[in-house]
Amino acid sequence: MKVSLSSLRMKKAGNNKDVASLLSEWIGPHTSKEQAQVENYGETRGTELGNNRPIEPKSTRFRGHSIVKWIFFILVITYMVISYYRVPILTALGNYLIVEHPLKKADMIVCTPGSPLEQSLMAAELYKRGLAPRIFIPEETPPDGLEILKAQGGRYPETSGLFIAALKSLNVPESAFLIGKLTVDSIQEEAEEVREVVINESYGSIIIVTSPSRARRTYLIFEKVFEGEKLEIMISPSRYSNFKADNWWQRDKYVNEVVFEFQKLVYHTIKNLW
Repeated sequence: MKVSLSSLRMKKAGNNKDVASLLSEWIGPHTSKEQAQVENYGETRGTELGNNRPIEPKSTRFRGHSIVKWIFFILVITYMVISYYRVPILTALGNYLIVEHPLKKADMIVCTPGSPLEQSLMAAELYKRGLAPRIFIPEETPPDGLEILKAQGGRYPETSGLFIAALKSLNVPESAFLIGKLTVDSIQEEAEEVREVVINESYGSIIIVTSPSRARRTYLIFEKVFEGEKLEIMISPSRYSNFKADNWWQRDKYVNEVVFEFQKLVYHTIKNLW
């Protein structure tokens, strides 16, 4: 009796299936399910990993380049605007430093440390106009080496001596001079000494002569020192100075003065916040 090849194959497959089912029941009924879950998890995990690929940094680089371009563009535009309005901007900075008040008769003219010649010229003019009977002259801290020079027989004009010599040469009588008793290094220290004079003499108004570039800072310092006192403070920047608001940037000397003055103004503002 002949048996076909297909029937033998079917019979063999059936036997294998029975054996697999017997092994499955013997090992445990959940083994095949757990294996299927593991396989499904592997497929799902692979899919998630495939979907969660890291984002390419191309967009970040593109965004960074855009920011740099915008910054460069803004800087170029700013430079063009400043260049075009350069003169008005610099003139405005110079005008900001210069404070000048309408003058009327006062009790005393106050010269400030530094620039004795231009201040002496202005103080003498105000004195001759009859705006005040006294001129306060600051006694500045002497330069290093002055004592050694004097010990060796040398002579060196001190700042107060330059004020006095210039005022005398302008026909201002010595009786009008009021020389400071303390050596000062700054406008702040002088303002504190002047305050003692004003209180002791019961003065009601003063005219302060100073360099144009220091006028605003001088006014702010004296105003702060005399806070709470009934004293009228008038600022008269020397018109004999070559510092002008409309051309100060043409000379390195005044460029340095303006830069330092704004730095000192910032420091003065911050210091008086507390």
